[in-house]
Amino acid sequence: MTSKRRNLKSAPKPNKEPKFSRTHAPADLSPVDWQRGLRRQFGREQAFGLENLTSEPFFSEFRVSNSASKSSYRVAIRGLGPGGNFCSCPDYASSELGTCKHLEFTLARLEKKRGARTAFARGYQPAFSELYLRNDGKRRVHFRAGTDCPPAVSKAAAGLFDTEHAGTLPDERFRELEAFVSLASKCGHELRAYDDALDFIAGRLDADRRASTLDQLFPRGIVDPKLRALLKVPLYPYQAEGALFAVRNGRALIGDDMGLGKTIQAIAAAEILARHFGVSKVLVICPTSLKYQWQSEITRFSGRKGKNAARVISGGRAQRQKDYVLEDFCKITNYEKLQPDLDLIAAWAPELVIVDEAQRVKNWNTIAARALKRIDSSYAIVLTGTPLENKLEELISIVQFVDQHRLGPTWKLLHEHQVKDEAGRVTGYTGLEKIGQTLAPVMIRRRKSEVLRQLPSRTDQNLLVPMTEMQLLLHQENADVVAKIVQRWRKTRFLSDKDQRRLTCALQNMRMSCNSTYLLDQETDHGVKADELAALFDKLFADPKAKAVVFSQWTRTHDIIIRRLEARGIGYVSFHGGVPSDKRPALVERFRDDPSCRVFLSTDAGSTGLNLQHASTLVNMDLPWNPAVLEQRIARIHRMGQVRQVQVVNFVAKGTIEEGMLSVLAFKRSLSAGILDGGNGEISLGGSRLNRFMKDVENVTGRMGEGEAVTPSEEAGTIVAGSAGAEDINADVDTGMGELAAGQTDGAAPPLRDIGLDPWQALMQVGTQFVTALAAASNPNAAAHPWIERDSITGAQSLKIPLPAPETARQIADALSSLADSFRNRIA
Repeated sequence: MTSKRRNLKSAPKPNKEPKFSRTHAPADLSPVDWQRGLRRQFGREQAFGLENLTSEPFFSEFRVSNSASKSSYRVAIRGLGPGGNFCSCPDYASSELGTCKHLEFTLARLEKKRGARTAFARGYQPAFSELYLRNDGKRRVHFRAGTDCPPAVSKAAAGLFDTEHAGTLPDERFRELEAFVSLASKCGHELRAYDDALDFIAGRLDADRRASTLDQLFPRGIVDPKLRALLKVPLYPYQAEGALFAVRNGRALIGDDMGLGKTIQAIAAAEILARHFGVSKVLVICPTSLKYQWQSEITRFSGRKGKNAARVISGGRAQRQKDYVLEDFCKITNYEKLQPDLDLIAAWAPELVIVDEAQRVKNWNTIAARALKRIDSSYAIVLTGTPLENKLEELISIVQFVDQHRLGPTWKLLHEHQVKDEAGRVTGYTGLEKIGQTLAPVMIRRRKSEVLRQLPSRTDQNLLVPMTEMQLLLHQENADVVAKIVQRWRKTRFLSDKDQRRLTCALQNMRMSCNSTYLLDQETDHGVKADELAALFDKLFADPKAKAVVFSQWTRTHDIIIRRLEARGIGYVSFHGGVPSDKRPALVERFRDDPSCRVFLSTDAGSTGLNLQHASTLVNMDLPWNPAVLEQRIARIHRMGQVRQVQVVNFVAKGTIEEGMLSVLAFKRSLSAGILDGGNGEISLGGSRLNRFMKDVENVTGRMGEGEAVTPSEEAGTIVAGSAGAEDINADVDTGMGELAAGQTDGAAPPLRDIGLDPWQALMQVGTQFVTALAAASNPNAAAHPWIERDSITGAQSLKIPLPAPETARQIADALSSLADSFRNRIA
C-alpha cells in the first residue's frame, strides 16, 4: 500500500499547462489566446487574499486583495469561460479579454473546492436577472434573465434586447432602458446592475441630453450669434466648432495645429458647461511656465474677475492645501504637483479637467501620467498641438485619459499596427489611417492649411552660412570622434555605455560649434551666425514697428547675440528655463508693449505656450532634432492674432552636421501625418532602437556636404544675408532622425576645451570658472552662469561642472595625486 501511494505521489501531473513567454507569442496561438494565457498563468501563481461576499459558494461575488499593493477588487464569478465574469480592476475594463489575473486567481481557488466540477457543469442559474457590461472590442450592455423572471419582463426583454447576440442592448435603444427597469420593479422582480454597466448607461444618456440641449441653445450651430458672443472676444467659426465638439463629447481631445487658439476653445467650452450644465469647478493642468498665462487669459476671455475666477496653485504644501479649500471657479496647477496633491484635488472634486500641452504625458509610465489618470471628473478637455511626436505608443497615454476604451488595449493596438522582423523587433507601422478614424469621435484636429484664409501667409528660408577656421577645427575634432565610434559600431554592432555617452557628447559639440566657438570655449568667439543675424536686424528694424523672436537651444548663443544688440542699441529680453515662472509674464509684456524692445531671445525650455504674434520674424539660430519642436517655435508668432506676413529664417552652418540635419524631419512628420492627418499609412523604421540611432548618425554626418572656412578678415566683417556669404536653399527631405536625444539643453555647461592645455592650465581653468560660478550663485543680481542650474519650481540652485577630455583628466588626477603625496611626506 505504501509503495503504491509513493508511486502515485511521484507520478507526473496530467494536463500540465505550458509556460508562456511575456514577450514572445507562441506561433500556434492567437494574440487573444496568448494574452488570456498570460493572465491565467500569472493569476494562478499569486497569493492574493480571497473573501466571499455572499452565501453562494461558487457563483458569487468576491473581494480579491493584494497585501503588497494594498489594493482590492470586486470579482463576480458567473462561469469558467471569459466574458460572463466581472472584475473591477482597470485591466479587465480595458483589455477586451473577458478575464484578468484576479479572475483567474479566484477560479483557480474555486476549482479546488469540493463540488466545483458539478456546479460549473450545471452553470449559473440565479433567481434574479442582471444587466452587465461586456467588452469584446466594443462595450455593450447585456441582459441575463433569472429563473424567476416574470413573463411580462421576459416579453419586454425579448423586444428590447437582441437575443441572437447574447441579449445585447442596441445602441439606438438606450432611452428605452429606463422604462424596462421600471417594469421589472413594478413586477417585484429583482434586477441587478453592476457599477460599470450603470456608469456606461449614465454616460450614454448624459451624452444624448447634452446633444439635445446644445441643439436647443445654439440652433444655428457654429455661426449662432449667442455662441459668437459667448466670450469677450468673438470666436472664429472653427473655434466655435471646437468648443461645441468638446461639450458635446464631454471628454475630448483638441489636437489643432499650434497657433490656432486651443486655449480659447477650452475656455469657451468651460463657459458653456458652467452656464448650462452645472459645472462650477475647473482644474487646469499645464506646464509651470504657462500657469499665469492661463490665469490672464481666463480673466480676459471669460470676463470673470478676481482671484476666485482663476487661482494659480503655488507655494509649499501648506499654502496649496489652503488654496484648494477656497471656493474658486478655476484652479491652475502644473504637472509636477499632481502626484503630491492628488488628495487635495480629490477633495476639491473638479467637474472639468483641462490638460494643456498634453504631450508632457505621452509616456504613460511617468509619475505625472499615472497621477493624471487617477483624477476623476465628469468632463475633460485635452489640448495638444503635437499629440504624436516620435512614435505610435505616445498616443496611448494621452487618449487613455480622454477615453480609456477608445484605442482598445495596448497589446491589441500594437499587434495590429506594428511591423516586426523575424527577431521580433519593431521595423515600422502600418494601417495608421485606421487609428485616425478610430479617434475621430473624440478628437478634433484642424491644420493651418484648412483655415489659411484666417491666417497670414508664412515664408521659410534656410540660410547656409560659412564657418570660421576655428569653428571647423572644433567641428572636425568631434566629427572624428563620431567617425571612430561609428566605425566600431559597424564592426561589432555594439556600443558600451561610455561610447554612447562620448557619441552624444561629440554630436552635441559639433552642433554647438556651428553657432560659435564661444559655446565650447568662452575665451573666444569665432563665428558668422551672430554677425549674420545683426545684418538681418539692420535691414529688418528699418521698419520702426518690426520685432523679431530668436531661438537657440543654448543660452550662450544669447550671450553672443546680446553683444551685437547692445552695440547697436537694440532693446531685448532673454527668456529661458532659468527665469522664474512668476517673472516671465513681465518679460512677455515688455516685449509686447515697449516699442524699444525689438528682440525676444528664447530657448526651447522656456518657450512652451508663448504667444508672441506681435513679432513677424522668427530666427532659428540652430535646428532642433524634433520637427514638433521646430513647429512649436514657429507657432509662437504664426498664430491667430497675427496680422502680418510671417518670415522664418533658419541659419544652417554649411558643410556641417546642421546641413545633414536638413533631412531630419521627414520620418517623424510622416508618422504624425499617417495617424492624425490622413497621410501615408505605411512607415518604415528599420532595426532596433540603437540600430536606428546609429543609422541616423551615419545619415546625418554623411550629408554634411563640403565646408569652406571664412578668412579672419571675412569673419570680422558682416556677411549680408542672401549674399555670397549665405546661400538660400530649399532642401528635399526624405529621411529623419529616429530617436536621437543628444545634446545639452538650456543652461547646460559645455565640456572644457583641451587643445593646448597642460594639466595645470586645465585645472586653473576649472578653478577660475568654479570661483566665478560661486560668486554668481551668491549674488542674485549677477548674470546667469552656465554652470549654475536653477530649478524653476523650487528655486534651488545646483552646480554642474564640465570635465576635460579623459586624457587631460587623467593627467590632472596624476598631478594632484603627486602633489598630495608630497604634502603628506612633508607632514610626516
